[in-house]
Amino acid sequence: MNRKIAAIMAADIAGYSKLVAEDEEETLRRLSSYRAVFDDFIARASGRVFNTAGDAILAEFPSAVEAVRCAIDVQESLRTRNLAYPPSRQMNFRIGMTIGDVVERDGDLLGDGVNIAARLEGLAAPGGICVSRTIYEQVVNKMAVKFADIGEQQVKNIPSPIHAYTLALGSTDGSVEAPVPGRQPSKRAFGLWPVVSAASVAVPLIAALLYVTVVRTDGPRPAVEQKSAHPPTQRQAETLVPEAVPFVSDRDRATIRSLYLSAPDHKAVAISLTQIGFISGQRDDDTAKAAALESCRKRTDAAGRADQRCELYAVGNAVVYPGGRPPLPPEPWVIRNASIERPFTAKDIPLVNENPRAMVTKYYADPGKYSKALAVSVRGSAAYFRNQSSPEEAVRRALEACGSFAGIPCMIVAIDDSFVVPIPVTMKVVGFFHADDNTMLAPELRDDVARRIGSVTTGWNAVAVGSGGRPGVMLKAADEHDAIDGALADCSKQDYNCRVIAIGPFLVEPERR
Repeated sequence: MNRKIAAIMAADIAGYSKLVAEDEEETLRRLSSYRAVFDDFIARASGRVFNTAGDAILAEFPSAVEAVRCAIDVQESLRTRNLAYPPSRQMNFRIGMTIGDVVERDGDLLGDGVNIAARLEGLAAPGGICVSRTIYEQVVNKMAVKFADIGEQQVKNIPSPIHAYTLALGSTDGSVEAPVPGRQPSKRAFGLWPVVSAASVAVPLIAALLYVTVVRTDGPRPAVEQKSAHPPTQRQAETLVPEAVPFVSDRDRATIRSLYLSAPDHKAVAISLTQIGFISGQRDDDTAKAAALESCRKRTDAAGRADQRCELYAVGNAVVYPGGRPPLPPEPWVIRNASIERPFTAKDIPLVNENPRAMVTKYYADPGKYSKALAVSVRGSAAYFRNQSSPEEAVRRALEACGSFAGIPCMIVAIDDSFVVPIPVTMKVVGFFHADDNTMLAPELRDDVARRIGSVTTGWNAVAVGSGGRPGVMLKAADEHDAIDGALADCSKQDYNCRVIAIGPFLVEPERR
């Protein structure tokens, strides 16, 4: 027997028995296909599958960072495949991960590390990831992902509680529901309604959004809910402002203002990612709601995207849309700077996973489809719109769509055929750099670094940091190499073991050789 320390991943399918009972043949076929996705990403992360039983998958990795990256990539890729199925038939994996001491016997692994990973998987939401503190401590300062601390969890057959963290994948505010003591974690998945782009009736467009949809929050509620000592605050009705309607075109916003606002009651507006439908002068509000949804659906189907969902946005002149506004970055969203712009090439898009990169390569790079813009998120997703009435409209819609399904603000990296932010090529982009909350920088120095970088709109910037957390900053450099050299030189004046952590707006790390 060979004893070793390894990062262990355990995964299974939420509601697998029900899926099999409804359609055994189709479920087994899809399970084989989904396992192939696991196999591919696990191999890329230098891991191996050491056991499968039923719908379960057990894998080991030499690196916690690569294990977590693999888990995120798997979940994002499987969301793509689930888009082809109704919610009741979607196959959502839960993933648990830990680092532990294991014993290898005939290729299989045994021990507490395997058992704990399996119990953590039971704490994960469908489509989600739950990790132990040992994993969290290994990756928290190395990856641009957001964890939620759910505290000590007492799980079956493990004598000591496990301190666990969940990864926020696709929630609207990055939050994660903590399990309630004394009951099994909810089977509810986190997310938003599916979003996939289509061609608008007024202006044709294609948006490569299929691969980044996340599951809805439609799971069961606990049988008994705790009563709050204070009644919930009633949300004040929001008045419809056409210029605030998300996702739809500027032309559709103008139509709402010119034709809908002054139209007689009873009336309603419905929206999908790219279309609107509205009606007025109906006999009652319920009739207006149904007619608005039907109008939106017909327009969406006519645009060739029957997989896109319509939802009520307003009844009368009051907003009823449950999704809220998509998370957006602070304005200005883009500051054009000729000194750092270069021609767009799909292979150099930072952060995006394989599927979105392929879609962008196929569609966004198609010349002549102006105006267009591409947004990316730190979770590997991307969204773009093209053939828009202006670059500003393309930027706004790309950010709204990307932010909606990523659950966090995204970044515009390209407009038309140019990258509009510095794209590092000598180091690997692993996230967005925010100096004010970067834990590698000494706390008392973060605001100063953020202020210095925020005041510069030209040239290349870079930030290095030493073992003591003291930064070195290079601003307005002529190119990436000069920015790196300048940041390291500045850092070495006040700290030791300096390394570059940011180039332009991106968090970076050395490329693996």
